Amino acid sequence: MTANGSRVMERAAEMRREFDQAFVRPVQFDATLTERLLTIRAGGQALAIRLSAVAGLFADRKVTPVPGGHPALRGIAGFRGAILPVYDLPRLLGIAGPQSPRWLVIAKAAPVALAFDAFEAQLLVRPEAIVAQTVRPELKDFARNFLRTADFSGPILHLPSVLDAIGISQRDTALN
Repeated sequence: MTANGSRVMERAAEMRREFDQAFVRPVQFDATLTERLLTIRAGGQALAIRLSAVAGLFADRKVTPVPGGHPALRGIAGFRGAILPVYDLPRLLGIAGPQSPRWLVIAKAAPVALAFDAFEAQLLVRPEAIVAQTVRPELKDFARNFLRTADFSGPILHLPSVLDAIGISQRDTALN
């Protein structure tokens, strides 16, 4: 065997070891590098919601009206064996919305559903795409960050602030 052939065999053996070792080491992901968000439309306003604040996303659920309560209360709806109040998100935000929003998102922090016009996408974004500002003054209490990517530009809805506006806090999570 020549010296050149010997080097090739050694390199092949080294590459084989490296390949095998790649399966022995645990895969490590850096979760701080990305964040998942849902992009929606509420009253025509483009918004994002952190997926970490969402327990479920549903379309075309029957909402049964109930008397009294908060002005934004649309009624109640059933979700996986639980009956939850459904609030009109555009109305809570102070923007005009459709009479019958199609989509509902359930907040993870409390057993509440929020109704809105349209679900657009789920995005995986890097932290630098999120900046601390809002654009519309009426959203200042509900949006503390702004998302700007090639696919989306708009405020990120702060769900705990929305829940506070309807008088539901994280203490009310007994049904959750």
